Amino acid sequence: QGQLVESGGGLVQAGGSLSLSCAASGRTFRGYAMGWFRQAPGKEHEFVATIDWSGGSLYYADSVKGRFTISRDNAKNTVYLQMNRLKPEDTAVYYCGAARTVLAGFREYDYWGQGTQVTVSS
Repeated sequence: QGQLVESGGGLVQAGGSLSLSCAASGRTFRGYAMGWFRQAPGKEHEFVATIDWSGGSLYYADSVKGRFTISRDNAKNTVYLQMNRLKPEDTAVYYCGAARTVLAGFREYDYWGQGTQVTVSS
């Protein structure tokens, strides 16, 4: 049974930075793409970024492109999301997930973490 655990969320002022981590355990996620989604209060889950197993294919939502960077360290079974120049509209619970393909939609993910809260104050 695979498990994903996010960490690194918190409260930050607009313009600041946060770095999220997602540690995988319990099974191998070899070959899996990893993605970050977020959900703001009263809204649907929103795609943020995804990365394939090799780290060679990266995709970002337009709303975060140029500000967020996704990366992974397969030796540590960990995926990261570096978030810079944060805006109040980035406030949400951020979830990491594992999927078979890098362009998988939200409902195609096989594993999810419990989420970590990111709050950006204006």
